[in-house]
Amino acid sequence: MAEKKKVAVYSTSTCPYCKQAKTFLEDNGVTYEEFDVGADGEKRKEMIDKSGQMGVPVIDIEGKVIVGFDREAIKEALGI
Repeated sequence: MAEKKKVAVYSTSTCPYCKQAKTFLEDNGVTYEEFDVGADGEKRKEMIDKSGQMGVPVIDIEGKVIVGFDREAIKEALGI
């Protein structure tokens, strides 16, 4: 098993790709911190500052920012 990496998921409650990304992480035993940028303006600004994007999900894995549910990029960043 790969070492535990710090993972943050910026998402909204209505985003289907966010749900897919979180399910993918859970299925791979990855713990993550989730921020609902639909409800939290401060985290929304943080997400936009990190990614330059308004779209969700934004996944931050140890400082590597992935915009959207990109399974291969997530696997590569996690080393799985």
